[in-house]
Amino acid sequence: MLWTIISILLLIWIVGFLFDVGSLIHVLLVVALIVFIARMLRGNK
Repeated sequence: MLWTIISILLLIWIVGFLFDVGSLIHVLLVVALIVFIARMLRGNK
């Protein structure tokens, strides 16, 4: 499930580069990375 979300976000990020969408894609990617790191840290406890 988590890897599916990451894959979709990476695909959207690449499409954003191709079509020059701009900062919205980068903000979403940063939020996704923060959520991913937070889940990884909680999962190790």
